[in-house]
Amino acid sequence: MDYLRVLGQSLDRSGFPWKKLIITFQVAQYIFEGFLSFRQYKILQQTKPPKTLEGEVDQETYDKSQAYGRAKARFGSISGIYSQIQNFGTIYYDLLPRLWDLTGTWLFRYCPQGFTGEITHTLIFFFIYNLITTIINLPVAYYSTFVLEEKFGFNKSTVKLWVTDLLKGQALGIALGTPLLSAFLAIVQKTGNSFFYYLFLFGISVQLFAITIYPIAILPLFNKLSPLKEGDLKTGVEALAKRLEFPLKELFVIDGSKRSAHSNAYFYGLPWKKHIVIYDTLIEKSETEEVVAVLSHELGHWSLSHTTKLFGIAQFHMFYIFALFSVFINNRSLYQSFGFHKEFPIIIGFILFSEALAPMDMVIKLLMNVLSRKFEFEADEFAVKLGYSTQLAKSLIKLQIQNLSTMDADWMYASYHFSHPILPERLGALGWSGKEKKADPKAMNGEKPSSVATGREL
Repeated sequence: MDYLRVLGQSLDRSGFPWKKLIITFQVAQYIFEGFLSFRQYKILQQTKPPKTLEGEVDQETYDKSQAYGRAKARFGSISGIYSQIQNFGTIYYDLLPRLWDLTGTWLFRYCPQGFTGEITHTLIFFFIYNLITTIINLPVAYYSTFVLEEKFGFNKSTVKLWVTDLLKGQALGIALGTPLLSAFLAIVQKTGNSFFYYLFLFGISVQLFAITIYPIAILPLFNKLSPLKEGDLKTGVEALAKRLEFPLKELFVIDGSKRSAHSNAYFYGLPWKKHIVIYDTLIEKSETEEVVAVLSHELGHWSLSHTTKLFGIAQFHMFYIFALFSVFINNRSLYQSFGFHKEFPIIIGFILFSEALAPMDMVIKLLMNVLSRKFEFEADEFAVKLGYSTQLAKSLIKLQIQNLSTMDADWMYASYHFSHPILPERLGALGWSGKEKKADPKAMNGEKPSSVATGREL
């Protein structure tokens, strides 16, 4: 497209301070998000639950939930500073070009002549870079699992399992990343200025492949899926699926308790063949009708085409990303600003482009959260129409207590960070008042303040 080429030429200005611009934005984003976290932290210091929850959550549970929220907020603040130091050090000290040159030297010394091209160089660079960042972030990951989550009774993992998962993840990254990254680079190299069309088609193919292969080859590496046993729950879920004409193929229970005490449920699969997965923790801590009510909400997303709409939006976003990448891929001033003066690797261009695009990503994140909250209210309304209002409300309350999820939220923090309405809003929309329910149609249509509960996909 000519206008993309013209835009690319206009942005490629010698001496343009790309590095300073990106560092400035990163600092500004960190300050902004810190300001939002400060607002939310004041909410987490409150000593009384929201009025909607006063009769549902005892003081001890509320205090523990608030303490959990504050602990996560403090941890997020410290890990955020740690991440900022890493980013600033990488940019300021030109660590990317240094690592690129180092891996190029290794490639020249130790690899056969036929394997010294950009694709092989990129693979070595990418996996070394990923390994370094993984090692650097090990203390943060360890603390999150074995200190923070352990303190509040959620961690069920062991150090051995944690290390095993880490090694499996690295191996899986190499096994899948090698062909995918190679194909990505080859498409850009061989298809000229219109490469983003082909990358878009490639991206769709990868997503369809992932949907097919994930439950068969990847998920079993980390969790065990078992068919749901015969009983009232299976009968209830199958009846719900039949009632909605949901193309249910299989019902599974996943051993989520192997790693965490948190609960969830979800479905996946191709349009004509779906699978429902229920966490064993959800089954253990909920009544049968409550689990069915949770799934009525999830299947509401399917019935109302929320999943299809979000998939479509994701494809548009992917095309937009690749199209804009074509504007930056030949931007020599961007490369040079970050220390790349002789070589202009495709992968480096994509990394730097992602950094430059971060401000737009913030806007997209905000808009997607607004849409997601609207969809959540609509899925709740769908469950109400199926007759699950009371059971859904009870289940949401139980999940809130079990997961120690945020029970209230600052509106600015929630608008930016949360994709689900917080529990008081959802109960208000469901018309829950302990024993009676009075559904609020306006609330069900999403005309509520922009807040959400964290820590689950329900």
